[in-house]
Amino acid sequence: MIRIITFDLDDTLWAVTPVMRTANLALYAWLEQHAPAFCTRYQPRDFNTLRDEVVLDHPEWSHSVTAIRLEVLRRGLSRSGYSPDDSEQVAQAAFAHFIEARNRVELFPHSRPVLEQLASRYQLGALSNGNADITMVGLADLFSFSFNADQVGSAKPEPLMFQRMLEHTGARPEQVLHVGDSIEHDVRGAQAAGLHTLWVNLSGAPAPSDPQPSLTVRCLSEIPTQVAVFARKQG
Repeated sequence: MIRIITFDLDDTLWAVTPVMRTANLALYAWLEQHAPAFCTRYQPRDFNTLRDEVVLDHPEWSHSVTAIRLEVLRRGLSRSGYSPDDSEQVAQAAFAHFIEARNRVELFPHSRPVLEQLASRYQLGALSNGNADITMVGLADLFSFSFNADQVGSAKPEPLMFQRMLEHTGARPEQVLHVGDSIEHDVRGAQAAGLHTLWVNLSGAPAPSDPQPSLTVRCLSEIPTQVAVFARKQG
């Protein structure tokens, strides 16, 4: 019997690309005001170059978008002439501004109604590789718990986030359905941990032969019906 449904966040409940574009522009505008030397040296497009450099230097941070973002800011500020103390202080303040903008998301039209419907029957949780915050995006009333890669120290498809969720809920793997847009991170990762899976295929991509999700939807509005039928079959 399905007791718990976990959801990926970015590109499952909202489109992340426009969110990140807007958040990066908001970050750069803040830096123009508070750290103009940074903006003399760097343009918004340079965030990606700095990020690639940080990931290369710190592969142990590959799971943590927060650690990488902070180091991008520290490194850019230091190279722009700021002292170590000033670089750290400005980086922390800049990141706080960024994370606020990063969590101003526009939910897909069916996201909240579907979550509300499911929350009346199942315990819902969020499992994300990103640093979206369910409180800041306005979904804390529907999710009972949330884990992300920064918290657990490992990103999907690695098993640790799924294991932490099972420990937290006391559920058996077969009692959990994980919902997400990524075949690799969500479907393959959750199946390896023994969970049922629902692939959110909003783009209409060809179905994979391996792994094969337990369920597939082309629109979020299909989820409650699909889950109800699947749950009846599971007994």
